[in-house]
Amino acid sequence: MLYLKSFSVWWLIFCVFTLSFSVTANESKSGGHTSVKKEGANAFSLPAANLPMSKRLDFSVGNSFFRNPWVQAPASTDARDGLGPLFNTNGCQNCHVKDGRGHPPEENDLHAVSMLVRLSIPAMTDEQKKAVIIHGVIPEPTYGDQLQDFALQDQTPEGTIKIHYRDVPVTFSDGTTVILRKPSVKITDLGFGPMHPDTLLSARVAPPMIGLGLLESIPDETLQAWSDEADKNNDGISGKVNRVWDVQKQDFAIGRFGWKAGQPTLMQQNAAAFNGDVGLTSRLFPNENCTSVQTLCHDLPNGGQHEVSDNILKFVEFYSQHLAVPIRRHVDDPQVKHGQALFKQIGCQNCHKTNVKTAQREGLPALSNQIIHPYSDMLLHDMGEGLADNRPEYLANGQEWRTTPLWGLGYTEEVNGHTYLLHDGRARNVMEAVLWHGGEAEASKQKVLQFSADERAALIAFLNSL
Repeated sequence: MLYLKSFSVWWLIFCVFTLSFSVTANESKSGGHTSVKKEGANAFSLPAANLPMSKRLDFSVGNSFFRNPWVQAPASTDARDGLGPLFNTNGCQNCHVKDGRGHPPEENDLHAVSMLVRLSIPAMTDEQKKAVIIHGVIPEPTYGDQLQDFALQDQTPEGTIKIHYRDVPVTFSDGTTVILRKPSVKITDLGFGPMHPDTLLSARVAPPMIGLGLLESIPDETLQAWSDEADKNNDGISGKVNRVWDVQKQDFAIGRFGWKAGQPTLMQQNAAAFNGDVGLTSRLFPNENCTSVQTLCHDLPNGGQHEVSDNILKFVEFYSQHLAVPIRRHVDDPQVKHGQALFKQIGCQNCHKTNVKTAQREGLPALSNQIIHPYSDMLLHDMGEGLADNRPEYLANGQEWRTTPLWGLGYTEEVNGHTYLLHDGRARNVMEAVLWHGGEAEASKQKVLQFSADERAALIAFLNSL
């Protein structure tokens, strides 16, 4: 009997220890079994840990097309020619540096490089309002829906992006003041004449590439269940899905990618970036990114009917689906745990969802049935006037943004050498990003403003552990 009691006690201790270890291990693996243990500049560039060796060649081929530059046509490297004639960059990696986060230009920089500016005009006529349903925006008539600040040699770029900032002081209850910076965007050196007087501008930095295949694998039903556009539960949070046009299906789908969830799939996101950012056509986007005013697209040689072949699109899709999320760090640190408790206490997890299971996906076993912790609900939320770009995109209004996944946040500086955050890179660190929250997040921000210095440090420590 004594032996049985002793055994029972030890068995209980073992179970508690095992459960505790399991919870910690699961918390540290933000990407489930795809998560990798990697630090340093290449922390965002590894394939999913559970990707079989037989598929890693596909990952490497996709990486090569993502990383290497495209060139002007005609060229001996006909698999990579067709650049431009108008473009923002000649390769994906130039914006998503080391598969990480872009940054805004400094005030005296000649080019934005890893930031672009979206363009559109308000939908005023019935015809324009119908067009918005399919296209999401009404492009600016002369320059289209995105400004290209590069052009081929001897050609004229569309313009130069200039960013200026004004100080916005914010004070905590203990008297500590933080100076935020509010950007204003101006386009100079216009290459094709004046813009429409009502042009809407929205600056966007390149987001990190990690975990995108997992986000694509969250079931539609889960996102719809999280949606509460009418705030029926009266918690002040009214997230909604964006409904966007799926070019391949020729039907509407839930938007998942882009700062306003304007793209439904990684395939379409990648093809749109090839077209808008690099000036390359594909089966999904067969037309050059020139307007009728810009005749250079028709006058110059191109790289063929589809400059990005279906095979290249598939390899780049596979690559972008399987870039791994690095594991969390310092999950057992008392300060981190305190910050995590504060994060939940002030309601951040209402939008930055911590736990979700991915769907079973045919042909993508590494991404299937994973318990992941993206810290995002993938929904659109009103973030207030402070962050507003006042530029609608499909169902997203000018104050709404998709909840940014927070996984990998603490790796930003070592991967990219900076800590610029938010859609236009205005926040220079984590706390500045928090303090820009408004709208549905205003109540949470007000609670942060009441935090002591120790509580603020704990919250930052937790966010940097992700």
